[in-house]
Amino acid sequence: MRRIDILLASELSGGAAGALAPFRHDQFDVVLHRWTDFAELPLIEGALWIFIDWVLPQMSGLELCRRLRADALTAHAHVTMVLEEDNQEDRKRALRMGADDYMVGPLARNALLDRVLGANLGEQDGAGIRVVTQGELMVDVAAFQARFQGKPIALMPNELRLLRYFIEHPGRVFSRTQLISALGKQEPPVDERTVDVWIGRLRRALKGVGAGNPLRTVRSLGYVFDTV
Repeated sequence: MRRIDILLASELSGGAAGALAPFRHDQFDVVLHRWTDFAELPLIEGALWIFIDWVLPQMSGLELCRRLRADALTAHAHVTMVLEEDNQEDRKRALRMGADDYMVGPLARNALLDRVLGANLGEQDGAGIRVVTQGELMVDVAAFQARFQGKPIALMPNELRLLRYFIEHPGRVFSRTQLISALGKQEPPVDERTVDVWIGRLRRALKGVGAGNPLRTVRSLGYVFDTV
């Protein structure tokens, strides 16, 4: 199966339960993320599609589009601007700022899925990020394998995905809630203390291969991946 990650900068119309539920179609697994903190990305494991509203609480959709194109993690994402009305000048401005296409809102789940799955997705489009590294630590996303100095690290899926997320965001403190959200574990809900279990397993695995303990607990806040 090939995966597609969809980031939504606003709620889907209707707000019905299950609007963000994963979707499987032919060879694609589609995962939807409600994206409210634009300074942080969830864990992206497949081809990335981002739907941006023309007007957002914190900034304009055009400004967010500009920032996405300037960020290495999102520079090659497929960005769709969701317009308030079908205005020709707004369409031109969205495309000039780097949007790939546009839709007229409000955005509904079925229309969104039709747009994504109706695109001509090639092999590269469904590949997503392949390898991430931090020093001598490496996560091969395609092979679902982590290594330190070339030695494999025995990790369960959640710990592997957590390690990858920390490697992508070194030096940043994440709360347990943020880590649960980043890994897409909101539905069904996961107890925050489950994160402590993941962290404990990850620490033991890293120490076991000689990688030390780069995961630091920040009291009352959460965890951070130290690079030194």
